[in-house]
Amino acid sequence: MRRPVLLTLLAVAATALGAALAVTVPALADAASVTNPGFETGTLSGWNCDPTDSVVTGHARSGSYALAGAADGGSTAQCTQTVPVLANTSYTLTAQVNGSYVYLGITGGASTWTPGTSGGYSALSVAFTSGSATSVIIYLHGWYGQGTYYADDVALAGPAGNPSPSASPSPSPTASPSPTPTTPPGNGSFPNPIYLMPLENNPQNISTAISASGAKNYNLAFILDSGGCTPAWGGDPAHPVAGDTTVTGVVSAIRSAGGDVAVSFGGYNGTELGATCGGSGALAAAYQKVIDKYSLTRIDLDYEGDDLDANMAVRFGAIRVLQQNNPNLKVSLTIPATTVGFPDSGKDELRQAATAGARLDLVNLMAFDYGLTNASDQVTSVQLVAEAAKNQIKAVYGIDDATAWARLGLQLMNGHTDQPSELFTVDTFRSLLAYAQAKHVGWFSYWSLNRDRACDPGVPHNWADGTCSSVDQQPYDFSKVIAQYRG
Repeated sequence: MRRPVLLTLLAVAATALGAALAVTVPALADAASVTNPGFETGTLSGWNCDPTDSVVTGHARSGSYALAGAADGGSTAQCTQTVPVLANTSYTLTAQVNGSYVYLGITGGASTWTPGTSGGYSALSVAFTSGSATSVIIYLHGWYGQGTYYADDVALAGPAGNPSPSASPSPSPTASPSPTPTTPPGNGSFPNPIYLMPLENNPQNISTAISASGAKNYNLAFILDSGGCTPAWGGDPAHPVAGDTTVTGVVSAIRSAGGDVAVSFGGYNGTELGATCGGSGALAAAYQKVIDKYSLTRIDLDYEGDDLDANMAVRFGAIRVLQQNNPNLKVSLTIPATTVGFPDSGKDELRQAATAGARLDLVNLMAFDYGLTNASDQVTSVQLVAEAAKNQIKAVYGIDDATAWARLGLQLMNGHTDQPSELFTVDTFRSLLAYAQAKHVGWFSYWSLNRDRACDPGVPHNWADGTCSSVDQQPYDFSKVIAQYRG
């Protein structure tokens, strides 16, 4: 069965800048000072940088030199510097950056980023208040696998602090540990999407479902190839995306109710577009047709069966093209679970996405159909599998626990699953809702709305039927639980 499952200075005139700063920063003779702000020493002196960072010519925004940060699959190419400040004082940090997914910020404080600068320099600017601190660590970095970024003309607007030995920047790249990398922008306002097959498995009226359950976010499944690299619902030639009106109406109803949708490509059955479209360009064009048709800002990639960890250079190459052409596009990758978290093939997909420069905003764990662990109950079993997956994300990306949880999606299945040893009741969902809230996972989801009703006892049903849950329940009981999750 299936689950068919992210330093022009702020562009204002000098007089306007002075006026703005006068509001929040005292007009003192001594201004805060960043050491080697334009890298014009021709070295990284004053900065504490990753080994992949260097100073180069030919890419400067002003002067002769610029920072070059080579963000590869294992590094964000971070540079930091400790700068003395006055306590309880307002400052504005700015820099000129050039590249994809460049971050500017204060360790443990405010930050900002750009998804891309269209081939030239642009400004990043972030305001902050020092609080009780007498020094701050400023940073610049890229993101895993996004390639080389350039930075120049770093500045900190505000009054000078009082340097002390502990606050002086160290020229040694290994003198102090780099701050934890800032996570990409994440999944945003989509914390509880329910999977829905809008044309298969006897879908409910979506307006009725929203009104009854309060659930407003949905992952619509699945887009497959109907032949010749043609996106269609369920891969059915009778339901090509290009001529669709039915799903368009579903999308409109969801958005009119204040919700949003993602579209999921793949699933367990049928032919996924990445297997037949040829190169990354053709595949990106096929995906783009779906994005344009439904004005999507989110897509979900569900590579299962023989598509799992297959043809990844083409698939993730296409996703990178899509993200370049759609800077606000959020991408989730769905991976089946095992009793020890993600399979090795799933972990390899994460690495290959980074190598290809494809950003994954969320990694969705299908926490069902793996067979129970040695835990005595379904809730504990899912918790063990989710913890393992979190640790795997943490290891692949080199991030901390909280960031790893925020990038992990937890997807359940209501009622009977394909594994007879598994059973998710409404009470199971409630217990796992509390767990998801405690961990602040990236999303809390389930397969599927089509099953959120009791089975008709007068009609034969499969063990894990696609149109009902096979457990005692009232309509939309499971969706009501998912709707409560806020991240």
